Amino acid sequence: MSCWISSTRSQAARSPRSSRRLVFMEDRLVVSSTRPSAFASTLAPVLLVACGGCVPPGPGDVEAHSEPLRLDQIQVLGSHNSYKLAIEPNLLSLLAARRPEVAASLDYAHPPLAEQLDGGLRKLELDVFHDPEGGLYADPSGPRQVSAAGLDPGPPHDPAGELLAPGFKVLHVQDIDYRSSCLTLASCLAELRAWSDENPGHLPIVVTLNAKDAPIVGDDGEPEPAYVVPLPFDTAAFAALDAEIVESLGRDRLLLPDDVRGDSETLEEAVLRRGWPAVGEVRGRFLFVLDEGGGKLETYVEGHPSLRGRVLFVNAEPGRPEAAFRIVNDPIGRGEEIRELVRRGYLVRTRADADTREARSGETARRDAAFATGAHFVSTDYAFGSPFGTGYRVSLPGGGVVRCNPVTAQSGCQLAE
Repeated sequence: MSCWISSTRSQAARSPRSSRRLVFMEDRLVVSSTRPSAFASTLAPVLLVACGGCVPPGPGDVEAHSEPLRLDQIQVLGSHNSYKLAIEPNLLSLLAARRPEVAASLDYAHPPLAEQLDGGLRKLELDVFHDPEGGLYADPSGPRQVSAAGLDPGPPHDPAGELLAPGFKVLHVQDIDYRSSCLTLASCLAELRAWSDENPGHLPIVVTLNAKDAPIVGDDGEPEPAYVVPLPFDTAAFAALDAEIVESLGRDRLLLPDDVRGDSETLEEAVLRRGWPAVGEVRGRFLFVLDEGGGKLETYVEGHPSLRGRVLFVNAEPGRPEAAFRIVNDPIGRGEEIRELVRRGYLVRTRADADTREARSGETARRDAAFATGAHFVSTDYAFGSPFGTGYRVSLPGGGVVRCNPVTAQSGCQLAE
């Protein structure tokens, strides 16, 4: 077996921040594969490493006996609703008095995006709301409800007035769960770009997007008048979303459907027959996915067969020309389905936990099942531990930033010591 890794330099050497050691761990991969890469670019230079049972390759051994690890042959950890800050305690208490199960499910939070990336996460999630005129979410009713109850509403959620500006906003639930570490899509993307600048050659980062447009409804199914009714995501909204991502990050930092499809007739054909690009070919890039179905998916795809000219991949059913990435959130009930999708060549995201249940109980069956399915991106709310005293925590088996995928990686793929 030949043993080698891409020769990206140590991130620790570039930055004084101790967390960069985790980024360096990305490069400690020994790779082996048999299916050709989706890209035709030249392989990066290689660096020999020592590993038990390996014989250092000769000058031609890398091309003769090994292929670079592909994107679908790894597994990384991610977060769910990555931007979310904690709901103000008094507002959460009011919500708990009316809807205790809802309040319990919303009682989680994350550090800023850059800190999550420093901590080894390589998959993020943002919820975006369309706000082309600005100000639609600047005055949530939550603080007013708390004040009306004679309680302290807490510190301002937007002291700089970012929500007044036109553009996409990032929050979980309008008027209720509105505190975010980056309130606008522009500020979230700026944070990602700054982190990427500090960490050149990082593993590709996947960002799933929910296009939020649902109103808060009462028991009668009608929108509650006290809450903002979001604007729909129409053709113009999706065009603006694509444009903002490209403008903020730059085309060269994005892995787009056009890149993966290449000269194949459809995107699905490309990933199933030719495969995803090699990790080394897409280092330093971001891959965005629209986590929506139904009308929103159809609106995004319309006029863009096989996602030609689009920025986002989509969560499309197998058999559709744009199918390449699947989001399947139940690794226990749908575990075999996930494994089959992974074996066929789709990228898959699943979840290790949901609604704070596992963090409160300490139960790890869902977490363990998620990793075992081979889903490439396993999302959690507890990469940094549970606040509920159960010891629940989610990290990659074996630790580190990335591991060889348990379903798709060849037997010669292993982490170097």
